[in-house]
Amino acid sequence: MRNNEERLGALNRGESPPVQHPQPNSQPEQALQFVTPTEFVELPSRGKFYSEDHPLHGKDIVEIRYMTAKDEDILTSRALLKNGTAINKFLQNIIINKSIRVENLLVGDKNAIMVAARITGYGSEYGTQVPCPACASACEYDFNLSECGEISNVDHEALGAQLTEDNTYTIHVDRSNVDVEVRLMTGKDEVNLLQIMERKRKKKLPESNLTDQLRTIIVSVNGNGDRQYIESFIQNLPAIDSRKLRTTYQRLIPNIDLSHDFTCSECDHEGEVMVPFGANFFWPK
Repeated sequence: MRNNEERLGALNRGESPPVQHPQPNSQPEQALQFVTPTEFVELPSRGKFYSEDHPLHGKDIVEIRYMTAKDEDILTSRALLKNGTAINKFLQNIIINKSIRVENLLVGDKNAIMVAARITGYGSEYGTQVPCPACASACEYDFNLSECGEISNVDHEALGAQLTEDNTYTIHVDRSNVDVEVRLMTGKDEVNLLQIMERKRKKKLPESNLTDQLRTIIVSVNGNGDRQYIESFIQNLPAIDSRKLRTTYQRLIPNIDLSHDFTCSECDHEGEVMVPFGANFFWPK
């Protein structure tokens, strides 16, 4: 009231009213900044199998940030789930170095990042159903993802494979008596194989998962890289050679150890099961 009286009195006298200066806030409001923590994930490949122009060439680790609520939006997006891109988009978001593309990651490195990301988001306990290798019963199993060890220092010579200058492997198959050159699959290769399977399912065509995988990984046969020549080789490949090729290849892949001891609740079978990257891997109960 006193300020108003002074103002009116000054106006009546023909004087300019006193200027009212805003009082500075003694405790200015400060914007809060939240920083999502990050961690480093060891790469099973040690960056060995990437080309020189790849951002992970020669790198042992990759930095990722912890999963956030915004990332959960990606993982629950119906549109992204429908077209099968939710997981890759999520992984792309959490990798700090944006020059790294998820589709170009080696499968083993991608697996390591997926497991680490799952642990940051929901912890290491992963409960899901797995089929018993003996009786095929669906059994509840609780995996401890922190126990997923790393496979390193693969002795390719002990497996009968030779490493080439192009970071591919040659594997000799005895019955066919040929050297088969294979390359390590990437995340993009995995997606392509899944899309091939889905197209065949929709068209009700016979499944050919094993030969589709061979088409993906085989680079040459006895040095011949012609795709028609390779296709003819695959179509006439004896089952014993196919099995050796696939089992040797699986052991050559630099990967984390996803195997866990397992006892079936139905038939008491004891053995090993692999951590399944099923639909509920990033959607825990």
